[in-house]
Amino acid sequence: MSAKRVLVVDDSETMRDMVSYTLDSAGFEVIDAVDGMDALEKLTTTDVDLIVTDINMPRLDGIDLIIRLRSERLYKSTPILCLTTETGGDTKDAARSAGATGWVQKPFDPDKLVRVARKVCP
Repeated sequence: MSAKRVLVVDDSETMRDMVSYTLDSAGFEVIDAVDGMDALEKLTTTDVDLIVTDINMPRLDGIDLIIRLRSERLYKSTPILCLTTETGGDTKDAARSAGATGWVQKPFDPDKLVRVARKVCP
């Protein structure tokens, strides 16, 4: 059985490194992107089983990234988790409306992130 491939999208290098390390240590194969535009570029050459994205990023934010991905046949049902410091109901509603599968709050609990990733990407 091959490892599930996860795309981690966050403009913070430190956060990308922490999320990547957490998921890699749990047996996932991790690719990262610095923002939504970088994520879209990487997805043209790589298939993934799960996307974990920040909301607030330059060039293309997480909500718009989710909207763009959900409009493409290949990513209509790919699990997408938002990993963000945002706590407002409006932001969560916008992410849900865009098609987000779930939400993990920053700073994240590594065990919880792995649990949620395994749940949405068995």
